[in-house]
Amino acid sequence: MRPVLFDFPDNIETERLLIRPPRPGDGAMIYDAVCETLEALRLWMEWALPEPSVGLYEEFARRGAANFIARVDLPWLLWLKDGATLVGASALHPRDWAVARFEIGYWCRARFEGQGYISEAVRGISQFAFAFLAARRLEIWCDVRNERSARVAERAGYRLEGKLRNHMLDTSGHLRESLVFACRPSDVVSSSPEAGGGKST
Repeated sequence: MRPVLFDFPDNIETERLLIRPPRPGDGAMIYDAVCETLEALRLWMEWALPEPSVGLYEEFARRGAANFIARVDLPWLLWLKDGATLVGASALHPRDWAVARFEIGYWCRARFEGQGYISEAVRGISQFAFAFLAARRLEIWCDVRNERSARVAERAGYRLEGKLRNHMLDTSGHLRESLVFACRPSDVVSSSPEAGGGKST
């Protein structure tokens, strides 16, 4: 079956979070969260380098919604369960649908750092991928210097598989080393999520 025909729930609930794809109209909230966290994001995220604007992130929200429906990419926004407070964002990037291999990325809004929200989200999204996408392999990649990101992977039950030297350029244009963590269905990922809402079409 072609990925665009895959049918699965379009939101996830964990203990404290509602995790859903971006929607038109989310741009202003994403902009506020990015601006609050911009200095930290620019250390690791190339997409954070352009000057932020509401329009830029409204475009991201609309393209993200379309990509989710088309199964080109699976972006998620992380909200407190009030549905009005944006905590951060994540994504399941399909790397090989035939293998059912995905990469998870994430970032946390500055005011919510250090409170376990991203680890909770990664566990929930991982369980979602195993349950609804029949994922066989999930990966997390990070700069070797990004200790917070590495700790998230470890807390979510991912195993360090290796360090790649001179792997890619960082956001300042220098060569960096990367860590790769991975998780399979047979590995333990605690905290099962609940899938909610209707199925996207």
